[in-house]
Amino acid sequence: MPDSSAATQPRRSLSAWLIGLAIAALIWVFLFSHLSDAADAVIALLRLSRDTHLGEAVHFFVLDTPNILLLLVAIVFVMGIVQTYFSPGRTRALLHGRRVGVGNVLAASLGVVTPFCSCSAVPLFIGFLSAGVPLGVTFSFLISAPMVNEVALVLLFGLFSWKIATLYLAMGLAVAIVSGLIIGHLGMERHLEDWVRKIQATQELEHVVATTTWTERFEFGWVHVRQIFGRVWLYVVLGIALGAVIHGYVPEDVMASVMGKDAWWSVPVAVVLGVPMYTNAAGIIPVVQALIDKGAALGTVLAFMMAVIGLSAPEILILRKVLKPRLIAVFVGVVSVGIMIIGYVFNAVI
Repeated sequence: MPDSSAATQPRRSLSAWLIGLAIAALIWVFLFSHLSDAADAVIALLRLSRDTHLGEAVHFFVLDTPNILLLLVAIVFVMGIVQTYFSPGRTRALLHGRRVGVGNVLAASLGVVTPFCSCSAVPLFIGFLSAGVPLGVTFSFLISAPMVNEVALVLLFGLFSWKIATLYLAMGLAVAIVSGLIIGHLGMERHLEDWVRKIQATQELEHVVATTTWTERFEFGWVHVRQIFGRVWLYVVLGIALGAVIHGYVPEDVMASVMGKDAWWSVPVAVVLGVPMYTNAAGIIPVVQALIDKGAALGTVLAFMMAVIGLSAPEILILRKVLKPRLIAVFVGVVSVGIMIIGYVFNAVI
């Protein structure tokens, strides 16, 4: 909720908010739709080539940094407005339903239709937490959104078959739902960073007086952006920088050499190799195809893909601002086990 200093400032009128938001939306859409052109222009200005490791790394960083920061602002602002309609308790009840696990199923299903990479899913994850959504439910979304989105499914269908895409969907959702249930059952809310818990506690008290006007809703959305963005933007930039270095310099041939069909240890090794990397489904699936063409096992490569897009090091670096180390370790451990099971199942049935 707005702090006391914000409350003493003169409020903008509704018309001023609508005009300002319309202009901001146009600027946002323009910037978002020209990010690729801007990245290409930077590469040309620096006289780099994307055929080089450095050029690809710089292009990745220049493209993804404003991409994720723009998403962060938009999502956090919208989530702030949504919070004026639903108190944390009401949101919790809506997602949980009357039976255990319904909230996890809903959150994981929401993740399927949101084509976010792991880093751009984090802002909505933070928004859920600050709205009072249960911890396990938020993790079901965070796992599902990058790992089982429609981009991955369509590309898997196009490159392989509908059977593989369907099996991937079913098992990916199972990992997201079960992992969320396990984390929720462990009751690790105390391992959220103190500033997140403080926002949750403050909103529980301040929702007693409901926000009723659109002017107040817009004001709360903006304060929400200032609170969240100010705390996480540096972690976002550092995370993407790490991802850019890895994205530009890690060779495919090295990975293919340890993903053969016979070695039982190839699946856990693929997961270990995938976790430090970072890209989205559209970026990693062509790599998946190349690895399979070089003789790597499908289940092993899919385990690698799921680790890359669902458990990236940049995502973990960003989450460190929100979660304490023990909760991050549980998250990585539970999801890694689920991904390895999927890898072994695919290798056994395909």
